[in-house]
Amino acid sequence: MNESRPPRLFALGDAALLCELPAPAQLAVQQRIWALAAEAVEWPGVGEVLPGMNNLTLMFDPALADAESLGARILAQWPKLKAGAIAGREVQIPVAYGGIDGPDLGDVASHTGLTPDEVVRRHCAGDYVVYLLGFLPGFAFMGGLAPELATPRRAEPRTAVPARSVGIGGEQTGIYPLVSPGGWNIIGRTSLEIFDPSAKEPTLLRPGDRVRFVAESVTT
Repeated sequence: MNESRPPRLFALGDAALLCELPAPAQLAVQQRIWALAAEAVEWPGVGEVLPGMNNLTLMFDPALADAESLGARILAQWPKLKAGAIAGREVQIPVAYGGIDGPDLGDVASHTGLTPDEVVRRHCAGDYVVYLLGFLPGFAFMGGLAPELATPRRAEPRTAVPARSVGIGGEQTGIYPLVSPGGWNIIGRTSLEIFDPSAKEPTLLRPGDRVRFVAESVTT
């Protein structure tokens, strides 16, 4: 398991340090990254921490800290960190699978050797955890996709994936919050707003949230 391995450290210029763990992404590793972020933001000289998938970037003031000392502190703290979960919420996402809402459902079925209905059933059976938001405002990268549903991204990305589309890209599933180019396999679409810049909380999902997909309809 990669959670027991020490992170690799890379200086990003004079004012940033990247702490990176080997693939694949695992929930226990991501939870330890969150725990490290919570500690590191309090260290002298550290101004901002940016958790990513299997990594953490520390932004620091070179007048108050340096990459070598911060790296040594990270390596000393890593074995002591506990994989404690963020107090995330449980969020249900209704999805219309297949048809015009999920044009790639058939391709995922063909790749996996499953029927479209079975792809939907297994996608809805997953317990997903939001690892981070990135790529687009509110785009949640989630862990928890059943291994048998993993499907490579499309050879030819679309120039415009509709907002609220649910897709599978490699070993992950996610939801496009906005119209965007994208290469994930689109298997459905939700009616929920994923990103609303005018709302008090613009993003529907947050890191640590637990997500369940619920089939509202299936068109094959």
